[in-house]
Amino acid sequence: MKKRSLAAKKPLYIVLISVHGLIRGHDLELGRDADTGGQTKYVVELTRALGERGDVERVVLLTRRVVDSQVSPDYAEVFEPLSDKASIVRIACGEDKYLRKEMLWDTLENFSDNVLAYLKSQPRMPDVLHSHYADAGYVGSRLSHQLGIPLVHTGHSLGRNKRQQLLASGIKRSEIEATYCISRRIEAEETTLGAADRVITSTQQEIEQQYGLYDFYQPERMRVIPPGTDLTQFFPPQGDEKKSPIALALERQLAQPNKPMILALARPDPKKNLLTLIAAYGESPALQQAANLVLVAGNRDDIQELESVAKTVWTDILLAIDKYDLYGKVAYPKHHKQEEVAVLYRLAATSRGVFVNPALTEPFGLTLIEAAACGLPIVATEDGGPIDIIRNCQNGHLINPLDKAAMAATLLRTLSDKTAWRRLARKGMAGVRQFYAWSAHVESYLAVVRPLVEKSEPVTRMALRRRPGTFREQAIFTTLDLNLIGDTASLAPFMHTMHAHRKAIIFGIATGRSLDDALSTLKRYNIPQPDVLITGQGTQIHYAPHLTEDAVWARHIDHLWHRQAVRELLEDVPGLTLQPQSHQSAFKLSYFIDTRVTSANDIRQLLLRNEQAVNVIFSFGQFLDVLPQRASKGLALRWCAEQFGFALEKTLVAGVTGADADMLRGNTLGVVVDNRHLAELADLANIEKIYFSRQAYAAGILEAMTHYQFFADESKAGAAA
Repeated sequence: MKKRSLAAKKPLYIVLISVHGLIRGHDLELGRDADTGGQTKYVVELTRALGERGDVERVVLLTRRVVDSQVSPDYAEVFEPLSDKASIVRIACGEDKYLRKEMLWDTLENFSDNVLAYLKSQPRMPDVLHSHYADAGYVGSRLSHQLGIPLVHTGHSLGRNKRQQLLASGIKRSEIEATYCISRRIEAEETTLGAADRVITSTQQEIEQQYGLYDFYQPERMRVIPPGTDLTQFFPPQGDEKKSPIALALERQLAQPNKPMILALARPDPKKNLLTLIAAYGESPALQQAANLVLVAGNRDDIQELESVAKTVWTDILLAIDKYDLYGKVAYPKHHKQEEVAVLYRLAATSRGVFVNPALTEPFGLTLIEAAACGLPIVATEDGGPIDIIRNCQNGHLINPLDKAAMAATLLRTLSDKTAWRRLARKGMAGVRQFYAWSAHVESYLAVVRPLVEKSEPVTRMALRRRPGTFREQAIFTTLDLNLIGDTASLAPFMHTMHAHRKAIIFGIATGRSLDDALSTLKRYNIPQPDVLITGQGTQIHYAPHLTEDAVWARHIDHLWHRQAVRELLEDVPGLTLQPQSHQSAFKLSYFIDTRVTSANDIRQLLLRNEQAVNVIFSFGQFLDVLPQRASKGLALRWCAEQFGFALEKTLVAGVTGADADMLRGNTLGVVVDNRHLAELADLANIEKIYFSRQAYAAGILEAMTHYQFFADESKAGAAA
């Protein structure tokens, strides 16, 4: 125990993961689109702040590498230092070009595999992973399962909450699904909540009202740590703000530029509710007389070239300004630099104005803290984080974001009472220093993270005895049913091919069958014993030549597995029938499922609601297996790749049903052979790297070898020799 305590006090190596958006260490393009907002700023600033700590050895922010002529070449740079100890590292994630986050779901396994390769290339593994948003949570969950490293997660915004808001606004469920891929996002969030050791939120409201909507809701794992703000950037007016370029840009649009300023800063998104703010201002002559309205909603060159949502919002903004004839009273600059945001706050404070956030909901409200640090009182939505901010800082008022008259009245009251204005400004600056400085945030953050590191143990692996004189860089993994067995005519040429290349490849079989059943099947069909035999849907791994079981894998997947509790929960579920005892094992509960009565998703939700983080596998249209969350064929395959040292990029994987999906995704050379269960793998049809063979059974695997030119490197090596 003493050794553990001493080791725990070593400086931490922390890896942050934030997949989508455009992330760099300077000139953040905040508001460029829906994916480049407060989250990108938060993760960059958190990385910097952690790098300044003496008890942090290193901090790396992993994000998606983007090679696209439509965006800055900065996003194609693999490595960007932020300080001596902090850096951004960009990792390939499927297609090179810039894509909105909803288009990335099919490539997250590629990103995960590439991140794993990057981590393995480093001098040591990180002490903790911290994922941001649902897509990074999915990646972080896989990596945490593979490496046994604690996972911390920050959701930033949540899919169930967003779907509720969109449905309430009148958008059809089918349209929400098509635009936002909301079901995949929610499923990823549920998976992440099951895997994360800690979930960091900005407010208590976020825990109770947003995470409370999830099946895997475990408030005891959640911690409130409000984000920090950079007080070297956000500070009170210095007296030179009116000479700035952004001040001159506003003056060109305002008839009376010296009037107090009502400042709104948000991306052009319907949830930000800017149209209601314009209507509240437009319908209040007194408010128009008292102040100008300044709308800063991202950067734009040509509204027609914006993405559809932003284009619609900006068109509606301009129509609303015209409807209320607000020309000369409203400024809406086309461009602003990131460093000018603080100047805008100070300009508004100099004018004795107010900052307003009229969003329908605001998970936290980082702009509110920034405005307060600059001495600007705030008026903000009563839904979400502003409740805590105003309670802590006592520097403004909450509003119903749908009540235009009350919004206008509150803004007018804040602007009119000069004594109260000064008190709100003063309290806001003091409150930010006390509650929302980065130093306070990082102190609380490390207090949450360090105990997780002290409790965790690094993954150790078995020492394998290699065959003398062989070094095999390639591998072939295939299932048994409907791949190797089912057509004896195609099995013979497949096995002949495997024998011809036996010195060059590692041969593995991954099956849902038990070990005994798999071995008897191999014997019956005269299939030689493979180098690796993964059985029980990925719950057991055995190695040739003596079928040595990987006991470390068994200990690894036992994490948070409560077999008896799962069995009791599923005991009386209609449509589920336990398979015979011969199909059960310590890490697998197997059922027949009648999909007319229940579904795999229903079972998954039932288990999540009862705090069982498991892997639910549906296959062959009738079988349902419940495994530990760290177990699957895909995760077992990657464990073996680590053991043997073969690259996933040189691994041909053949699958036929839903149980094989996570083997096929990622950096492997996947092939779905032609058979009766393609419906379970229909989602893979959009993934470019997965090949769908025309032929069935083992002939389909041989077809894939030709498609991928699988033995081309070996042939070249032989010719060269």
